[in-house]
Amino acid sequence: MTTSTTPRERLLEAAGELFYRDGMGVGVDALCKAAGVSKKSMYQLFRSKDEVIAESLAGLGPGYQAALLPDPDADLSPRERVLTVFERQDRLLSEGGLLGCPFVSAAVELKDPGHPGSVVARRMKQHLTDYFQEQLVGAGAEDPETLAVQLTIVFDGASARAVVRAEALRGIGTTTATALLAAAGVE
Repeated sequence: MTTSTTPRERLLEAAGELFYRDGMGVGVDALCKAAGVSKKSMYQLFRSKDEVIAESLAGLGPGYQAALLPDPDADLSPRERVLTVFERQDRLLSEGGLLGCPFVSAAVELKDPGHPGSVVARRMKQHLTDYFQEQLVGAGAEDPETLAVQLTIVFDGASARAVVRAEALRGIGTTTATALLAAAGVE
């Protein structure tokens, strides 16, 4: 963990790492110890552990998206932009840099759709679906909304498979996304 400047930043950074790696069951004591912050300070900064979970998930979003999405200025077709996401997912999973989608992991573990962390996870997952839909509209896909949801399901399923089987995807997510795009006439 890098050293952040404020106790709040240290708590959110530690929470992002611990919750992703070890799950939402990480206790407040362990979280505070990892961040070098007292429990009293944590509860002065956050109303609850649930708020820490939600804010740490929100903080993961930009970096996670940057690791997966191509540069907006890259000279790529909409189809290539979609496939880049799957290629990057495959690479990250094979390098051990990804333990599955942090937002799916959080929502599955939290179970309660009304939990603040689940709300953030859902919003973050919607960003990916929206990205796919934007590309599909640009490609002239007939039903970009449905296809974007299907691509998100492929992404999440590929991620879950890599974690459950503890092995690299070896291109299966990219191959499946390519087949969906071809079936929809997105070339």
